[in-house]
Amino acid sequence: MANKITELFGIKYPIIQAGMIWNSGWKLASAASNAGALGLIGAGSMYPDVLREHIKKCKNATNKPFGVNVPMLYPNIEEIMNIIVEEGVKIVFTSAGNPKTWTPWLKEKGITVVHVVSSVKFALKAQEAGVDAVVAEGFEAGGHNGREETTTLTLIPMVREHLQIPLIAAGGIATGHAMLAVMLLGADAVQIGSRFVASTESSAHDAFKNVVVDAKEGDTQLTLKELAPVRLIKNKFFQDLQELYKKAPTVEELKLLLGRARAKRGMFEGDLEDGELEIGQIAGLIHDIKPTAQIVEDLIKEFQLAQKQTQQIRV
Repeated sequence: MANKITELFGIKYPIIQAGMIWNSGWKLASAASNAGALGLIGAGSMYPDVLREHIKKCKNATNKPFGVNVPMLYPNIEEIMNIIVEEGVKIVFTSAGNPKTWTPWLKEKGITVVHVVSSVKFALKAQEAGVDAVVAEGFEAGGHNGREETTTLTLIPMVREHLQIPLIAAGGIATGHAMLAVMLLGADAVQIGSRFVASTESSAHDAFKNVVVDAKEGDTQLTLKELAPVRLIKNKFFQDLQELYKKAPTVEELKLLLGRARAKRGMFEGDLEDGELEIGQIAGLIHDIKPTAQIVEDLIKEFQLAQKQTQQIRV
């Protein structure tokens, strides 16, 4: 399945396992890479010394390419970037910030840089900044999201129309059929998050994984747009937010309710009531927890089946 993205990263399949806070440590990243995808360590939930440990363990667990996802608005960004260079990581996905800030510096170090965006406007800014590829993430995606609420089905062809560099689609993709769909719309690869949350190697708490598997249509919703839009499973914390919104809260009041380490409590520690449970709409199509290698194998089988089915369609 060679194309621009597999050649860019040196991987077998055009599949990227998303770097997700509290879900994607070295075990998931190395398993994804060993299965032929590109595994990403999610640095957003890691102190610098923890990130270094995960990178070292990932290098010991795979001889295949892997990368690190870095949300640029997080603290310790300079230390994190220096650790990435010191440990010899060759692929960095940046998000939640201006790509001009770090792209030139990373490129000077021989690192392949990809930036995550949610609009055509920011895709073009990333291209102008010199990134090697762009992830365009639709409104369906879990975790922190774009304010534009543009769906993946709409976003990918819009970005493809203007972008000259390779394009990776994200948001609402958990099957081989969806993978083929976005590639027909112009994507060169897919980035998948939610499906890999429900894997045996994910660092998410088992209680959170089971909630993802049990989720149905309508169980997630985008909220907290005044701070940073995030898609959450509707639990007690989410309902507390809705009650607060009835009072037209200030940003400070929202911050007070959110507090600190809310996402860690929910996804990593398994507090299903008061934790922040970030997942995509596609959770309604995820029905089991299975090994990462099996997820990748199933994606490719479904993709190939979808290709055959598409060829049989007559208009």
